Amino acid sequence: MSEARTPAQIEADIARRRQALAVTLDEIGIRVHPKTIIGDAKAKVAGAVDRTAGQAYVAANRAVSDLRAQFVTEDGAPRMERIVPVALVAVAVVGLLTVSRRDKR
Repeated sequence: MSEARTPAQIEADIARRRQALAVTLDEIGIRVHPKTIIGDAKAKVAGAVDRTAGQAYVAANRAVSDLRAQFVTEDGAPRMERIVPVALVAVAVVGLLTVSRRDKR
């Protein structure tokens, strides 16, 4: 059989349980406080924005690297067979735009 507890032991046990319950209630109060909820929501949104921005940066960096690979060899030498046609097209487009603006005047 278990030993009988004295009234002092019972009172001490009740005081410990009250203290533990008070701590638990304080934690619950903090968790459901509107400022805490808003802060948690802001942190989640900021994290999502950071992840999205990071993914966008990686995608843009990959696209630039892929485009660069079209015009530069792995050792860094320009690929003239690809650069010259693109440059000619760019010059032709600029020339057409210039001529069309002159005609509108």
